[in-house]
Amino acid sequence: VLISAVSPFLWNSLSPYMQGRVLTLINPNSDPLGAGWNIAQSKTAIGSGGLLGKGIGQGLQSKLGFVPEVHTDFIFALLAEEVGFVGASIILMLYLLVLMRLIHIAETARDRVGILVVTGVASLIFFHVVVNVGMTLGILPAIGIPLPLLSYGGSSTLTTFAALGLALSVFQRRFVY
Repeated sequence: VLISAVSPFLWNSLSPYMQGRVLTLINPNSDPLGAGWNIAQSKTAIGSGGLLGKGIGQGLQSKLGFVPEVHTDFIFALLAEEVGFVGASIILMLYLLVLMRLIHIAETARDRVGILVVTGVASLIFFHVVVNVGMTLGILPAIGIPLPLLSYGGSSTLTTFAALGLALSVFQRRFVY
C-alpha cells in the first residue's frame, strides 16, 4: 500500500531518460528502434540459436552487427546464437561448477576471514553471471556488467582472476597453522 501511494511521486522525480529506461524494462517493444533495440536484438539472437546453435562464427545476428556490444555486454547472446540452448546450458553449468567449488572452499576454510573472502568471490561471480544473462534475456535492465572470464575486457578478466587467486590461496592454506 505504501509503495503504491509513493510511486507517483517517485516516478515524477525521475528524469525523462530514467523514465524511458524503466518503461523499456517493462516493455522493450514500446521503443524497439530506440531504447529497446539492445534487448530486442539480443533476444532475437538467443532465439535464433535454437537447440544446437548455428555453429561457431556463423551467428548472423551477431556477425552483421544487429546485437550491439557483442564482445562485451551481450556476449551471452552471441554464445547462445552460435552454440544454441545446449551450449549455453553447458556454459551456465560450468559457472555453477565454479560456484560450487568456491562454496566448498568456503566450507573448508580454517578462519572467518577466509570464509568471508571466498564467499565474496562467489557472490561477485554469481552476481555478474545472473545480471549479464538476465539482461541478455531481457528480464533485467541492460546495465553493462560483463560475463566473467568470457567478456572482452582486461579489467574485468584481471579482477576475476585476482579474486579466484584469493580463493585458491584460502584453499591452499586450509591446513596450515
